[in-house]
Amino acid sequence: MMRTKKKLNAYGGAAEISTATSTTARENDDGAAEWEMRPGGMLVQKRSGKADDAPPVRNLRLRIAYGALRYEISVSSMATFGEVKKKLTEETGLQGNEQRVVYRGKERENGEYLDICGVKDRSKLILIQDPSSIERRFLEMRRKAKIHTAHRAISHVSIELDKLADQVSSIEKSISNGVKVPELQITTLIEMLMRQAIKLDSISAEGDASPQKILQGKRVQKCVETLDVLKISNARIKPVIVTTKWETFDPPHPPPSTTKWELFD
Repeated sequence: MMRTKKKLNAYGGAAEISTATSTTARENDDGAAEWEMRPGGMLVQKRSGKADDAPPVRNLRLRIAYGALRYEISVSSMATFGEVKKKLTEETGLQGNEQRVVYRGKERENGEYLDICGVKDRSKLILIQDPSSIERRFLEMRRKAKIHTAHRAISHVSIELDKLADQVSSIEKSISNGVKVPELQITTLIEMLMRQAIKLDSISAEGDASPQKILQGKRVQKCVETLDVLKISNARIKPVIVTTKWETFDPPHPPPSTTKWELFD
């Protein structure tokens, strides 16, 4: 918008001077704050005025109350509350979406500037954990504990399967060498494998424990199938009958007696 005004010069004449006023530099008539998008995608309050007129940037020491805990952080006076939350993540371990920051009784948005909201050095902010995040964190802890328990149970089954697999290999080696194995031994081993399969079925596995459970289940299935095949091969092996012939000997004849007896009247 162009404006023109007249001014008397040194010789009494009138000179026209034009001035330009940018409507974009004005604030809204209703006093509402304007917003702008930062390159990182954060929506922040739009600053007005020239950069030359802005006060020098300095760091603020902020006092943070988080329940019974107290923290003190240092941030730029021109930082946003979203940047404050990033600092608090390092201190508390809470992620930005789990935090609620309250200043002067009002929860502040991520894009609001500290200096525009009146935050000064040594100002106190209240940090509150989002109740929904507490529930999510609790559920996540339960899920991790459940996975840990499943890992431990699957590990115990795996150790037992290692022992049973060694017995299967030993039976397989004996049958391949033509040595007949008692059928009861094979049947008992199959029953022991099936017990481990029942244990696996009773384990509730989630996350990365589920593939481990499937892997051990395949091991049981493979051992049982191997024993079924060995059972058939073992039945075809004829038992070796060992017969022992004993040689008999006649007892030796006693030597003739050469004893002379003397008679007395």
